[in-house]
Amino acid sequence: MVNLKELDNKLDENYKFRSYLKCHADEKQLDEDFKKLHEKYFKIYDCSKCRNCCKKIGISMNESELDKICETYNYDKEKLKEKYLQEEYGEYIANPCPFLDDKTCKIENCLPKSCQEYPYTNKEERLYSLITVVNNSKVCPVVYEILEELKDKYHFRR
Repeated sequence: MVNLKELDNKLDENYKFRSYLKCHADEKQLDEDFKKLHEKYFKIYDCSKCRNCCKKIGISMNESELDKICETYNYDKEKLKEKYLQEEYGEYIANPCPFLDDKTCKIENCLPKSCQEYPYTNKEERLYSLITVVNNSKVCPVVYEILEELKDKYHFRR
């Protein structure tokens, strides 16, 4: 897999590829391509060896997810909110994730939806959220690999 420096070096190219896809990709086909590549790479990639998303993006959860985490792991909700979490638009966020211990997730058995679904490359309507995909490519090696493979498939000139 790729290292962080490579992720940053490809950012400009990935933004150009985003523009290229906007003009050359069929929405349904692109969703299928993303989903297939998402499944391919997440079968072989071990996120526990990376955790860039936890370190660079952090965590986002709603009230019920926070309640479940606190109940499951016996955390004091008010102390967590005071020490680590900020409330924005009805969500609690923290960056970096306060539940990351080195490369071990302390809440792996009840992850919030945002953690479970990241990096969203298997979701529909990727054509309309390519900025997010490109931004995630500088954090997640799997997203980077997916974009690299899509560049070949869509005959993108680098």
